[in-house]
Amino acid sequence: MNGPNDDAPSGDSDGAGSAFSRLVGERLRSIRLQKNMSLGDVETRSNQEFKSSVLGAYERGERAISVPRLERLARVYDVGVDQLLPRDPMRVEPGSAAAPQGKLRIDVAKLSQMQGPQFSMLEKLLRMIQVQRQDFNGKVITVRSNDIRAIAVMLDVSIDEVPARLASLGLVFVPPQA
Repeated sequence: MNGPNDDAPSGDSDGAGSAFSRLVGERLRSIRLQKNMSLGDVETRSNQEFKSSVLGAYERGERAISVPRLERLARVYDVGVDQLLPRDPMRVEPGSAAAPQGKLRIDVAKLSQMQGPQFSMLEKLLRMIQVQRQDFNGKVITVRSNDIRAIAVMLDVSIDEVPARLASLGLVFVPPQA
């Protein structure tokens, strides 16, 4: 069960309210939303172990989550514990450079409805990238420069032409206006 300090706000610099706690909270919220779960859904799915109010405080960085509780929350979300932690901004990951003209977001949901071998291949590539990144959204993916090279080959266009080609196919994701 929970230890006496599992949920206790911490007064030290590594506890609640710290920049890292806020980053962890943002990541927790991101994963929850990618899983299409409300705070109440998590409470129900965890058999009331993670109360909505406490989980909300974790997500806002107002409370620090203990490692044992983080592990249990990872099980609720069916992800690895490392996926609940923020990425280290100082670490450069291979292939993480931005697309030539900024980020290119592809609507995978629309792509899955398109017919033809090149679309099937492209969808398989993007699904593979999502698995590698453990991106649980499944509807939209932001591609990186290395990804764009592969997409260019599949679409039989130059790297610079990929954004325009995807846009002409209606595959560039445009967020809805408020």
